[in-house]
Amino acid sequence: MKKHGPWRIRSETEAYDNPWIQVTHHEVERPDGSGGIYGLVSYKNLAIGILPLFADGTVPLVGQFRFPLGRMTWELPEGGGPRGLPPIDSARRELREETGCTAAHWHEYGQADLSNSVSDERAHLFLAWDLTQGEAAPEPDEVFQYKRVTFADLLADIHAGRVDDALTQLLCLTAVTKALSGELPEEPRALILDQLGQVRAGDD
Repeated sequence: MKKHGPWRIRSETEAYDNPWIQVTHHEVERPDGSGGIYGLVSYKNLAIGILPLFADGTVPLVGQFRFPLGRMTWELPEGGGPRGLPPIDSARRELREETGCTAAHWHEYGQADLSNSVSDERAHLFLAWDLTQGEAAPEPDEVFQYKRVTFADLLADIHAGRVDDALTQLLCLTAVTKALSGELPEEPRALILDQLGQVRAGDD
């Protein structure tokens, strides 16, 4: 029996596998000594999220139909990248594919576990600025809509509960926190703080 923190694993069986995920069924001994099961979804790619900032304070949002939800959502650019590839390379590709944008400057400002009750999905958070707009190049199975909104409006929508995507929320709120604490490069920090001031002015 293999020890796994306070758990013990009696057996592991592959239940499902495809190019993106693997599902493993575990027979376990729980921390209290009782028997049980645990299903683990292992992701073969790292999750990538990008907060791209245009000089006018706008950000690009991508609209797409999300199969698990059965509806369309509006999100910041996000996707996945092979674990053996530097996450920044995957971020550059995702931004270009989904929005057509390229960025002169990049900064990784956080990482997060997205669903740690059932999966090991790990996300890398990136800022991108000094953007050049080009043509998007989605993959054959991707159909995107595209719009630009001010970062202030996006923050207001998050606070009002109109943006459900967890990675978009995480990208924005982490960026605000780090901008306020002086942990971001000066140019994107100034853009974010200016937009945050507009949100606060709108609340007055």
